[in-house]
Amino acid sequence: VQLQASGGGLVQAGGSLRLSCAVSGLTVSSHAMGWFRRAPGKEREFVAAISWNGDTTYYADSVKGRFTISRDNAKNTVYLQMNSLKPEDTAAYYCARRRLYRGAVHYHPSHYDYWGQGTLVTVSS
Repeated sequence: VQLQASGGGLVQAGGSLRLSCAVSGLTVSSHAMGWFRRAPGKEREFVAAISWNGDTTYYADSVKGRFTISRDNAKNTVYLQMNSLKPEDTAAYYCARRRLYRGAVHYHPSHYDYWGQGTLVTVSS
């Protein structure tokens, strides 16, 4: 089982990045997926989630209007488009699969069972 997050890097404030989470060895097409992040010295926090069929999305207030989560079930991949990046977005970003089959989107990490290894996003001012 592997959730491979990629697309992180160094970007200037105001810039954009697109993260991808490619999943192998695990079915995610019937599960909601989420993105979380952990900044240095801080707790892990919810960023965004998407329902199993893509119909519903949910965002943290801090990223609403700037980030967009999407998915391609045919490719077993979830994306996070990040625009208007700010220095406070600097963190390691993780994708995760919601445990419950066809469960609703959720913000709490305890509702997710499989996690990727993270990709680092650094936003310079």
